[in-house]
Amino acid sequence: MKDRNDRFRVAVRRFAPFEVAMAKQWAAFELEAPTGLQLEVVPMDMQQLSEATLGPEAGNNWDAALVNTDFVATAHQCGALLDLSDLIRSEPPEGYPDAWTPSMLRLQMIDGAVLGLPYHDGPECLIYRRDLFEAARELLPDTWEDFRRLARTFHRPEKGLYGTVFAAYPDGHNSVYDFCIQLWTRGGELTRANGKFCFDSPQAMEALAFLRKTINDGSAAHPACRELDSVKSGLAFAAGEVAMMVNWFGFAAMAESHHDSKVRGKVGVASIPHAPGSPGTSLNIYWLLSIPFGAVHKETAWQFLRHCASAKMDKLLTLEGGIGCRRSTWADSEVNTVIPFYNRMEQLHAQTREMPRMAEWPQVAEIIDRMVLAAINTGATIKSIAGDAQAEVQKVLR
Repeated sequence: MKDRNDRFRVAVRRFAPFEVAMAKQWAAFELEAPTGLQLEVVPMDMQQLSEATLGPEAGNNWDAALVNTDFVATAHQCGALLDLSDLIRSEPPEGYPDAWTPSMLRLQMIDGAVLGLPYHDGPECLIYRRDLFEAARELLPDTWEDFRRLARTFHRPEKGLYGTVFAAYPDGHNSVYDFCIQLWTRGGELTRANGKFCFDSPQAMEALAFLRKTINDGSAAHPACRELDSVKSGLAFAAGEVAMMVNWFGFAAMAESHHDSKVRGKVGVASIPHAPGSPGTSLNIYWLLSIPFGAVHKETAWQFLRHCASAKMDKLLTLEGGIGCRRSTWADSEVNTVIPFYNRMEQLHAQTREMPRMAEWPQVAEIIDRMVLAAINTGATIKSIAGDAQAEVQKVLR
């Protein structure tokens, strides 16, 4: 193995488009300004990535890292990431800040510090098989009851097709996102007016009951939900196993464009269903390319971040199956030829909500995750499950 000084190490979420795009972006970077460094991209699962880059053992292991915006407040509290604000002022990335929507620049800013540049985006949305809906002459689901009815309509396990899929793998993320979407689209909130978390409201219990009922419905849901995270559920959709799902926009783009996709050219996106009389909404979480505080090659890392944030490299990521973050990519004619619904990104962003930005959020998310898992995996009453989670969050944040 080469000496650490000869390598440029990047930690990424395990997702093939990230790994392929990062290698191509580095190759283009080396052509423009050769560093002589060898790129080493290390793919990891979600929890492993956060521990490796933000935990006490991070040290000088990484020169750059993909960081989920859920962890920005925690990273800021422990000083894990380099503040880029002075670098941005002296050498702003191409088109900064107007090349991005405000929703793409907000979550990485804390107390004046900027802890990364947007790398991969894609709000949650309804992703569906256009061919199935057109053949059945069905309208898209407007409400959650419509969603469940249609999932049962398209459920054909004998043909390897399931009505819907949920990413119910216990990683502290996917079930949390599903719960929040269910809660918000029923008119509920994570917190009360006094700012304290509330998991036992009527809307929260309705959300848990819906997830329990739907994920356990053998006539509607993929049987492997508990084994699938968001990436694997997205791959199941691309493999032609799922009629519709609520998931990240990026998986719709991948299924529509990747050469291995069984549903290529058959994918549609739409707004997420909601309860009658409640507002529609989506979830805005994105991936930053950041510089860990202990990076060995800090100057090279900053120049690489600027390079990846350029219009050309943002588009490259998109055509490799990731989701670029710049407005120019969303409107690009070539991108929209490959992925005809790409220009809906800005519209989807207009109705997004965000997770609370607080250092304790990972602990709160773990409580929500356990609450959802208890709802779908046990026979305990929803009221008792929600009450236990409420007591636990009050204890943690006391």
